[in-house]
Amino acid sequence: MKFIFTRVMLVVLSLGLLLSDATASLSVPPNGEPDAAKVRSALSEFTHLKGKERRARLRAVKSEVRQFKADKRAGREPKAEKVVQVICAILLPPLGVYLHEGTINTRFWICLLLTLLLYIPGLIYALVIILGDK
Repeated sequence: MKFIFTRVMLVVLSLGLLLSDATASLSVPPNGEPDAAKVRSALSEFTHLKGKERRARLRAVKSEVRQFKADKRAGREPKAEKVVQVICAILLPPLGVYLHEGTINTRFWICLLLTLLLYIPGLIYALVIILGDK
């Protein structure tokens, strides 16, 4: 019981540190509103562009939005970085597999079963899944 509690606390603390570092690097404040001065400066820069350049930027933005939507429909949403996946797999192998796959599927359940039986086989399986896919 002590081993399980220690492991859960280690995972919670590690994830807390990872998430606090990730949110600290964002330029958007926690309330979700961007800085008004930055918005005004970007808007004034855009409005001072010539018509041809403005249309080119709007076309580029629209094509990026279309590409993002197409990727999302095809299931190619951005995944977590490999380094974060490997770190999570070392701490909690099913979590690393879930971050890699993006859904709870057969690979996740196999990893969970192997981790519950013995930690090392679950860890090896998770690392093979994460590092084996190109």
